[in-house]
Amino acid sequence: MVSPYEIVEIARKTGKIKKGTNEVTKAIERGEAKLVIYAEDVSPKEITQHLPMLCKEKKIPCVSVDSKKKLGASAGISVAAASVAIIDAGEAAKHLKEFKTE
Repeated sequence: MVSPYEIVEIARKTGKIKKGTNEVTKAIERGEAKLVIYAEDVSPKEITQHLPMLCKEKKIPCVSVDSKKKLGASAGISVAAASVAIIDAGEAAKHLKEFKTE
């Protein structure tokens, strides 16, 4: 099983991702997101707490990770990322089916 961090990294290099909760929310609402990853250590929690519900509505797999710092790093940015949406998985596409819609 590939970690969500690795999938973000592969998708960033070979496909397309959106970084940041505003971008991610838009991607979910437009139905562009293939997988949503959000960090558990975001403060305040309100920043990302709507994402799992929104994903469930749109039937998009949603997974949480422990560190916004590591999420930012795998998204290729030097700051922490509260959430990332994979728009085009690129070479990570084969790993996406490991994350089923809850």
